[in-house]
Amino acid sequence: MHKRRPTMGRVPNVTRADAQAALRNPLAFIAARWTPDPRTVRRAALAALVMAVVIVVTGGAVRLTGSGLGCPTWPKCTDDSLTTTSEMGLHGVIEFGNRLLTYVLCAAVGWAIIAARSEKPYRRSLTRLGWAQFWVVMGNAILGGIVVLVGLNPYTVAAHFLLSTALIAVATVMWQRTREGDAEPRPLVGKAVQQLVWSMVAASVLLIAVGTVVTGAGPHAGDSSDVPRMPLDWETVSKLHAVLAWIVVTLTFALWFVLKAVDAPEGPLARTRELFLILLAQGAIGYVQYFTDLPEVLVGLHMFGSCVMWIWVLRVLLSLRERPAATAPDPVVPAAQEPATSASIAGPR
Repeated sequence: MHKRRPTMGRVPNVTRADAQAALRNPLAFIAARWTPDPRTVRRAALAALVMAVVIVVTGGAVRLTGSGLGCPTWPKCTDDSLTTTSEMGLHGVIEFGNRLLTYVLCAAVGWAIIAARSEKPYRRSLTRLGWAQFWVVMGNAILGGIVVLVGLNPYTVAAHFLLSTALIAVATVMWQRTREGDAEPRPLVGKAVQQLVWSMVAASVLLIAVGTVVTGAGPHAGDSSDVPRMPLDWETVSKLHAVLAWIVVTLTFALWFVLKAVDAPEGPLARTRELFLILLAQGAIGYVQYFTDLPEVLVGLHMFGSCVMWIWVLRVLLSLRERPAATAPDPVVPAAQEPATSASIAGPR
């Protein structure tokens, strides 16, 4: 008995018109032939967010290992080599490795754009968030090159980190939007709570900004050579940073208390509780590193905690409203339902 030889599946013909369409608009070409599962779109957005955090942490590792000028020029690693050379040692490997991770970040953002563009029905707002990430990555890559060319000037290093923080913000919003519809947002809390949260967001932005000043005035310059520092008293700036951290913690605890008092929905309450715990952990790391002369491992862990804290601040802000699918009818509230504790604070439920 002879076994039937396996045959290959039929390969679809690609016409010249198909090739031209793919060249003119590759995203539309892919979207016309592929519809991703909603979970795929969510995972693609999450992958972009994770890579945005990874690039911040690895950038911090470059600075903390003194490898900031491991590749002394840009866009090449040296004047004569695109990549690191054996003479440059470990510092060159670390710096060039961080540059390579930028391509991984671009791939993650590109995947998020393709997935968002191919989702049915098409959501323009989601695709725009993906493209916003792409342009922030491109701008930050150029700024990173300028950081190297100006010899790790602390002001450019601070701007580099702040632009990475903006990337994390856009990636977080996109990740949240993949789990929502496109209907008009409906607030879950009242105006007073929203104003409290916006105050917490503003304080968090100021906290992160002052954190970059602490870095720019501190001892970790990013290279073993003579790198200029910000002409500020590091102790004073660190204390200001700590005061701002306590302000954010206080506002978060106040928000948690208010949400409990008005019997707010579980979403905002859970995100606020999680943020409060993250802030306590981040504060503990900050104080330990301060009193142990800034060991590199703890400084790197503090940078990671800063990214996580920022993500959760945004998650608290985004949890204050819901956005159902655009075609979904508004739910009917029974007439017999009791009013909230305070209509001006609790808001619609």
